[in-house]
Amino acid sequence: MSIWGRLKLWWQFSIYKKLWSLIGGRPWTFIIRDLWHKAEFIWIIGLVALGVWIGHHFDWEAVLKGMGIFTVGFTFGHFFWAKKYIPGQRGG
Repeated sequence: MSIWGRLKLWWQFSIYKKLWSLIGGRPWTFIIRDLWHKAEFIWIIGLVALGVWIGHHFDWEAVLKGMGIFTVGFTFGHFFWAKKYIPGQRGG
């Protein structure tokens, strides 16, 4: 396919697909999932450290609002991401 044919096809993509087709060639959720499975301990330490930092630098009201927003996003994310993990999975 010529460069113009590929560009024409690219313009038909949604904004999200345009972004991930340029960076990594796969949906970012699949890339992050692969990284999580390769280095779970590092992710856990990093997330705990981030939580400690946030807890020390923001008031409780802001922290609780952030936790609520995160929990809602996490829950809704599982409606779409609750598929069997396949290493190196490609987007459709």
